[in-house]
Amino acid sequence: MTNLVVEISRYLIILLIAIYTYYNFRFFSMNEEEDRNFACGRQLVCMFMLHFLAYLVIVLNTKSEALMLFYGVQVLFFVCYIFLTRIFYKRVSRLLLNNVCMLLCTGFIILTRLNPERAMRQFVIVAISAVVTWIIPFIIDRVWQLVKIPWLYGILGILILAVVCVIGNTSYGAQLSLTIRGISIQPSEFVKISFVFFVATMFYRSTQFGHVVITTMVAAAHVLILVLSRDLGSALIYFVTYLMMLFVATSNWFYLGCGVLSGAGASVVAYKLFAHVRRRVEAWRDPWADIDDQGYQVTQGLFAMGTGGWFGMGLYQGVPEKIPVVENDFVFAAISEELGAIYAICILLICVGCFVQFMMIAMKMQAMFYKLIAFGLGTMYITQVFLTVGGVLKFIPSTGVTLPFISYGGSSILATFVLFNIIQGLYILKRGEEEENEKR
Repeated sequence: MTNLVVEISRYLIILLIAIYTYYNFRFFSMNEEEDRNFACGRQLVCMFMLHFLAYLVIVLNTKSEALMLFYGVQVLFFVCYIFLTRIFYKRVSRLLLNNVCMLLCTGFIILTRLNPERAMRQFVIVAISAVVTWIIPFIIDRVWQLVKIPWLYGILGILILAVVCVIGNTSYGAQLSLTIRGISIQPSEFVKISFVFFVATMFYRSTQFGHVVITTMVAAAHVLILVLSRDLGSALIYFVTYLMMLFVATSNWFYLGCGVLSGAGASVVAYKLFAHVRRRVEAWRDPWADIDDQGYQVTQGLFAMGTGGWFGMGLYQGVPEKIPVVENDFVFAAISEELGAIYAICILLICVGCFVQFMMIAMKMQAMFYKLIAFGLGTMYITQVFLTVGGVLKFIPSTGVTLPFISYGGSSILATFVLFNIIQGLYILKRGEEEENEKR
């Protein structure tokens, strides 16, 4: 009976995620509010059905009453979070809200399959993060003074990163976290937000050459400290985000060209200086040459994706636990193996859909400050997705960054909630302006 349910459910789950993803992009071509609400409603039906089917398979395989209760608590959380947000924020982007829940849903499913204890811990972090960050759209909608304190963002970010560089805990060759009363925190996840605010406030004030030089020096200090901490994945995210924000603010191709050349040069220097970077590059170039050591993670990820094929093997039918650090860096490979390549591609498309809406919000904002914030946060988000998925697919060397809302990690979850709620605040602000203009 269990095998039959697993076999049928894996095709139904793929059908549901495909329908959800279709509406994710169909939404953008709809002009009427009623049609958009209908599309978002269909998305939620697909999400809750998918969530039910996945946990049905999980419970049948584990025979665990605790996981059945865990499923019920998740459903209660999603219902409360979606409807309370829509009640409190009338102008909220329902598409972004749905996508956050869909990505979280996928994360809970795959983490429960891999490590139920970690999945439950992740859920607690998600619930706390959702409550703590719920006020952010309200703040963004009302506090223009955020533009007046650029140096607070810049100096505070540098100081926090410097503390991690000096006394931070080392993990996989990089100093990433601080431990405070038994809780491990990765500050670079939060400094990403202050970094975007710093750059946006500086370029809002001026894009003259001297001002650009000063801003570049502070941005370079952030990146340099991350390099000294050997957190090169985060350093690359900061660098790409700054370079794109600089280009959008100035429309200067010379700046962009110089940035690309300096980034390429820095990559060569990092390869020469850091042994763990060389190991990752060598594992990327030819993982089969040292399959038992350096290339083990990459090869196991490729095996997993190849075994899963288009439709996946079904939950509990694969062996994703063989991939080192699978809950963090290589969760995309676990999804591909058991839920299928189609499901994994749909998740990637949902992330792209979020990015598209970020960019649409950025284009609609009239104030350059808000425009740059939306663009910077969107660039930061999609760069992180690209680095994670690209590392798993062997498109680029693995950088050790997480897949937002899906990978295990408390700091990543909280920081991503902050990012999405800032974007929601900008969306609500813009819709309020449009409605006021229509009334005049």
